[in-house]
Amino acid sequence: MTPPDSAVVRRVLAGDTDAFAILVERHHARCLRLAAHLLGARDDADDAVQEAFLRAYRHLARYEERERFAGWLLRIVVNECRTALGRRRRDEVRRPEWEREAAFAACGDEAERLAQGEELSRALGRLCAEQREAIALRFGEELSYDEMAAVTGAGVSAMKMRVRRACARLRALLTEVHHA
Repeated sequence: MTPPDSAVVRRVLAGDTDAFAILVERHHARCLRLAAHLLGARDDADDAVQEAFLRAYRHLARYEERERFAGWLLRIVVNECRTALGRRRRDEVRRPEWEREAAFAACGDEAERLAQGEELSRALGRLCAEQREAIALRFGEELSYDEMAAVTGAGVSAMKMRVRRACARLRALLTEVHHA
């Protein structure tokens, strides 16, 4: 039986630094998937996740057991991705490689009817970072709005609005491409 994250954190804080590898193993794939959605490039995502785990390790004493470790860690990943995006110019943002099903779920049947893979990829790449983040958390990571709010620091209503606006923007972009 594997110990819960909070027990592993207590072990690390008590001096068993090797136990941190358990947390990395448990959460690396999800963190990498989210970073790839937000940054659009595997190399950039790898760098952001590595920095996020380093930051998490350095600040592990700030983790409070009353919150889920996964949510705390995802918040760090999102912040690292925001920092990485801030270093790029807007026109240098590479298009994310999304799972089509998640993106279609974000926009409903109309997007599925209109979009082809490349068109959808281009449209997702044209979303602002905040909208891409909201779509990635809601449909890529399947977080609830409460979890999204905890990860981003924004309110639940703000997250709902970001997802709604991102979906509307995607519909508009896909309609624009289809009618061009």
